[in-house]
Amino acid sequence: MAEEDNKLIFESILVNLDISDYEYILSPGMIAKFPLERRDRSKLLIYRNGEIEQDRFMNLERYTGSGSTLVFNNSRVIQARLEFYKDSGAKIEVFCLEPYDPPDLEIAFQSRQSVLWKCLIGNRKKWKKGDLSIKGRIGNHEFTLSASLKGEIPEGAIVKFDWRGSGLTFGEILESTGITPVPPYLKRKAQPVDRIRYQTIYSKENGSVAAPTAGLHFSEEVLSRLKKRGLCFTEITLHTGIGTFRPIQSDSLSDHKMHTECFFISRNTLEKLLEKRHPVISVGTTSLRTLESIYWMAHTIYRKKNPGPDELRINQWDGMINKPVLSFPEALELLLDYMHRGRTERLGSMTRLMIIPGYKFNTTQALLTNFHMPRSSLLLLVAAFIGPGWKRVYRYAVENNFRLLSYGDSSLLFRE
Repeated sequence: MAEEDNKLIFESILVNLDISDYEYILSPGMIAKFPLERRDRSKLLIYRNGEIEQDRFMNLERYTGSGSTLVFNNSRVIQARLEFYKDSGAKIEVFCLEPYDPPDLEIAFQSRQSVLWKCLIGNRKKWKKGDLSIKGRIGNHEFTLSASLKGEIPEGAIVKFDWRGSGLTFGEILESTGITPVPPYLKRKAQPVDRIRYQTIYSKENGSVAAPTAGLHFSEEVLSRLKKRGLCFTEITLHTGIGTFRPIQSDSLSDHKMHTECFFISRNTLEKLLEKRHPVISVGTTSLRTLESIYWMAHTIYRKKNPGPDELRINQWDGMINKPVLSFPEALELLLDYMHRGRTERLGSMTRLMIIPGYKFNTTQALLTNFHMPRSSLLLLVAAFIGPGWKRVYRYAVENNFRLLSYGDSSLLFRE
């Protein structure tokens, strides 16, 4: 009966939630087009118990409890844009979204002959057939990267990349030849500085095509001060997709299809979270979405005992329709037991989890995040986390000249 009640509540939320309530006026001048000279000199808005104050990110340790655990997303942005030129001079841009065959990111990056990728194609009408190619050199290795169209998919095209005989991996070629996929709303070309600054200092797992931007503010000095204050650090991986930039265009959320993203969590991270049992601060919406996804993964294990990998995928409304029956420590214990039985140190799956006002959080007490686009799923997540106070937070940011979006300023939001 409780599950049925939850579904009725969810249906009521969908009916009454008006997307137009999650807008604010975002003028071009508010968007940070370039990063600050120093990462940690960005502004920091602190929202706690309904009160707002302002500081610099470099002073983050002043606002975090000494026993808190910071959860970082260690995904690394790949140089996803490739520019090819036809003999006619027409430029064709190929944006690598995710591997198609082999579908595993790690295997695809280590391939040394050819791969198939799902891609977006810029100037598609100019590329109807034939191969495109780029010549390059890495150290003593010269290579020619060829691209050919192999099929159409709803979100773009399947492109085959071939570079046989060079001895190089696809990851090496992409890193050397590709261009940083800076957000489209910057309305500028990527520049050399973006290779460094559109990347967190702790990134390590290749796979994102958009940065987990809450982490862009961290410097070694900030991390050192947080450690001295007694905060614990742990990491998850969620590879951010291009869908993170897409606004909600439908008037009804029931018509919006949330994008899918790939995530991983290690036994070590689960053990740390279970051992510390301290307040969790999610560094970014990607970390928060991953933690909530692993909670619902544990929920599936609780119900089905020994589910297969496909059954662990998180659907868009799992967090709204299902009633939470586990505490966070219980969820962590279930996941560790599942990993022990499967003899694995790392658990991965896919999530389409959408978090909207009315969602009950299970894992996180505070969220460190940038300022997001109007009508976006990320803004809805923030509104779900701190309630109607999100309007005051964004009004304050706008009135006090905060820099917004990916290269913009930061906020530390405490859940009430």
